[in-house]
Amino acid sequence: MLRAMSKQVGKVYLLGAGPGDPGLITCKALRLLEEADVVLHDALIHPELLRHCKTGAQVRFVGKRGGDPKNRQSSINEALIDEARAGHTVVRLKGGDPFLFGRGSEEAEALGAAGIPFEVVPGVPSPMAATAYAGISLTHRELSSSVAYVTATESPEKDRSAHDWAKLATATQTLVLFMGMRKLDVLMQLLMEHGRAADTPAAVVQSASLPSQRTIIGQVSTIAKLAQDANIGMPALTIVGDVVSLRHRLRWYDRKALFGKRIWVTRMSHQASDFSALLRDAGAMPLEAATIVLESLAQSAQVRAAIKTLEDYRWVLFTSANGVHCFFEALQNEGLDARAFGHGKIATIGPATAMALKHYGLRADITPQEYVAESLTEALLASDSKGLKGAKVLIARAQSARDVLPKTLKEAGATVDVLAVYRTKQPTEEAIQELKQSIVNRQVDAVTFTSSSTVEHAVQLLGNEAKDLLSQLVIACIGPITAQTAKNMGLKVDVQAKVTRLLG
Repeated sequence: MLRAMSKQVGKVYLLGAGPGDPGLITCKALRLLEEADVVLHDALIHPELLRHCKTGAQVRFVGKRGGDPKNRQSSINEALIDEARAGHTVVRLKGGDPFLFGRGSEEAEALGAAGIPFEVVPGVPSPMAATAYAGISLTHRELSSSVAYVTATESPEKDRSAHDWAKLATATQTLVLFMGMRKLDVLMQLLMEHGRAADTPAAVVQSASLPSQRTIIGQVSTIAKLAQDANIGMPALTIVGDVVSLRHRLRWYDRKALFGKRIWVTRMSHQASDFSALLRDAGAMPLEAATIVLESLAQSAQVRAAIKTLEDYRWVLFTSANGVHCFFEALQNEGLDARAFGHGKIATIGPATAMALKHYGLRADITPQEYVAESLTEALLASDSKGLKGAKVLIARAQSARDVLPKTLKEAGATVDVLAVYRTKQPTEEAIQELKQSIVNRQVDAVTFTSSSTVEHAVQLLGNEAKDLLSQLVIACIGPITAQTAKNMGLKVDVQAKVTRLLG
């Protein structure tokens, strides 16, 4: 009798996520994150990274904060081993680099002892990012040719500190202290007592590589008081050495146009990441809080019926990327693909919609220069030598939308079918109240509207307080139609894009 085969053991990947900025994760780490069955992550992982986890993956927070026993290291080790033994591909996602004061080596030891295969993928270490983003070089040909990394938090099992401050204080020209904010005054005193000059430049960098980054500059004798007065908290690194003096020449990150600005992104969550990345590139801190939530109507009887007669239409028009995705969801549900369009032509209202179409292997026959319904109608009339009289046209769009496009096409003689492929609804009441509180507490500086519907839903969900709350913010609109909608609702538009950049 054949013996049942035991389940194959999985594998654990210890990934360094980098210091904070989600763009600093390595290509290899990102690929493994996308493939993982189970992801165990720390507290300082940027939430943007977790969006890359595949559908159905188990994503669990196992971070530890200030001695909180909630997730002891031993329980994390056990979880890694158990998940791998269950046959899963496991990612342990750690801030910075796994082996630099990250206890990744302890996890690797536990995995090795249990016979679990593992790999380590290095990440950008926090001191590299903190100094680079603060405009401080760790080394410099004229100022420093040696660096030491020191943790101020050692194993509680040690009966005394392993640091020999008599040697360490002056052993290297640049000294980087991890996790030392709670006793920074004591650490600086130790340095001075053991030979480090009191006037040696020193810096503290909090939240390195993020738009919330703060940098305090002083000297060994003053930096602790300056950091305390500025209410600097964790996570933060302290850099000691003459290289700190380079900041006035090398700083770049906190000089970005939108550095530190907190900007409310009203796009739906599945579309917000590209826009948020653009904002982060400009130094801003995106607050993703969609004013609308999308619900696909791909399974509706109307959509399914239209799909079956798709080849009868001379033109199929898409007015948003959401419409494209929901329409193709319906196609795939019926076991069809792009061939279902037959000899029909396709038009899109703008480049983002055209790009969504290209994702399914189709190129739009028409995309107008101006991304409004009127321009799309004009482009159709100009391009169709037969004219539109008697032409069957299908418009795949949201359940609620402007009537300009179907009205003008009908006036041109077309037979128009409007197909609702998705609808929108409000976020939860909890999310709405959280957003209101953020505005009241001055935790938002600006709001970006990328469509008329985002304006309308923002005003609706903020209720009677909408105008008062929004008047506290800089209001930016993607184009003239969106701006006009905002003005019609009594809002003052501060910024209107002259050229609409592709957002996907």
